[in-house]
Amino acid sequence: MSNNKVPQYDNELVEKLASHIKSIIELLGEDPNREGLLKTPQRAAKALIDNTSGYHSDAERLIKQAIFSHDDNDMVIVKDIEFYSLCEHHVLPFFGTFTIGYIPDGEIVGLSKLARVVETYARRLQVQERLTKEVCDAVRNNLKNKGVIVVCEAAHMCMKMRGIEKQQSTTITMHYCGDFENVEMQQRFFALTQIKK
Repeated sequence: MSNNKVPQYDNELVEKLASHIKSIIELLGEDPNREGLLKTPQRAAKALIDNTSGYHSDAERLIKQAIFSHDDNDMVIVKDIEFYSLCEHHVLPFFGTFTIGYIPDGEIVGLSKLARVVETYARRLQVQERLTKEVCDAVRNNLKNKGVIVVCEAAHMCMKMRGIEKQQSTTITMHYCGDFENVEMQQRFFALTQIKK
């Protein structure tokens, strides 16, 4: 969790998940009653709940809580929004940063809400390509704008820990709409953010 509040857990859900995790530990050949593993099923269950908390968050509502009138139409950019997610193919982490740009059309949104939108979609079982599009669509559809662009750069543990095991690889995804379909506008965005395209 990104804030300092102590999370509240549904104890019944924690215990249901923990029982499955305990079975997985046994199937892997470990002893779940070993001292170091006694509380692992509950801890892992809580971690899984934290890392999928986005299923219980509404990006549309988040954006609409903090919309303000604005009569300028110059680009707004929030850069280097860090995130952590779980790959839906292997349930291994992938993590990195988002940069979000939009051109206001009479409205702006509170800057922290853009980070919360990222968190909403990242804290689910995901693929980076869909995650990038979902963040872009949430801003495009819930804030008056002339264009939105979203760039995500991430490292995937499924590429580093298993399979091909390429340690230096990163993945960049981009989604855009409106005025950002214009190459000159994209170039301006990349110049301002110093993101290498």
